[in-house]
Amino acid sequence: MGWVEDIGKAVSYIEKNITAELTIDEIAKQTLVSPFYFQKGFAILCDFTVGEYIRRRRLTLAGSELVSTDAKIIDIALKYGYDSPDSFTKAFSRFHGVTPTAVRRDGAMIKMFAPLKIKFSLEGGYIMDYKIVEKDSFTVVGVSGIFKYDSAAEEIPKFWTKHYQADADTIGGNYGICGMYGVSIDESMEGNEFEYLIADNYDPSAETPEGLATKIIPRHTWAVFACKGPMPVSLQDVNKKIFSEWLPNCKDYEIAAGYNIEMYSDCTDFADGTQDENYYSEIWIPVKRK
Repeated sequence: MGWVEDIGKAVSYIEKNITAELTIDEIAKQTLVSPFYFQKGFAILCDFTVGEYIRRRRLTLAGSELVSTDAKIIDIALKYGYDSPDSFTKAFSRFHGVTPTAVRRDGAMIKMFAPLKIKFSLEGGYIMDYKIVEKDSFTVVGVSGIFKYDSAAEEIPKFWTKHYQADADTIGGNYGICGMYGVSIDESMEGNEFEYLIADNYDPSAETPEGLATKIIPRHTWAVFACKGPMPVSLQDVNKKIFSEWLPNCKDYEIAAGYNIEMYSDCTDFADGTQDENYYSEIWIPVKRK
């Protein structure tokens, strides 16, 4: 249960330092996981990002202080990381549905986002299909973008939609990339951003159109997890099991590098495409022996 316990340590650190300047590097240091996989695992297990958790907790506490103290609104805004009344009012209104002034003047209701508490329960008892594979370095080619962890869950699906809707004969088109892989890369495993590619295997005999990126995926040992069923539910379900069950209970392997690859079968091989009950995809995670 070590990995899940580490998330609990990170949450405790956030709560103790909620009014200080919090960075992903410092938060992840409370765990045994890199910032890259800490942010990914946190979002999968909790259904919101680290940044969203911090924002919601700060706005909850700010609302509580508005109700229970006589502190000036600007002082509360500064305390919880907002450098102007306008930015605080906008964030506060989006979260609580009312302005800070309305809370003070009219006694309007506010919302509460409770701190996370890690609870251990009896789970598992199901079978996960996976294999450990030694794979030489290989090269992929595709369209690339830089994404922030906080907004990746919303922005990457848009990235895919834009790619498939693009006309291949126009500038910015899909370049004939089918999208065999979704590749996340954060080689330093630090910071708040990572590179993401919609990619295929690179063919050295074919000319690479301008605008595409080629990336060499280094030689690694990979834990390869099978996902079977309609997308994206099957992939999301296995992802959650990896971070909630496989990683915490795996005695032999730990995450080795800042790569995460999703491999997708050709949807034309299935009667109902990606919504077919037998549609097959995989999640690849680089691992090393503990």
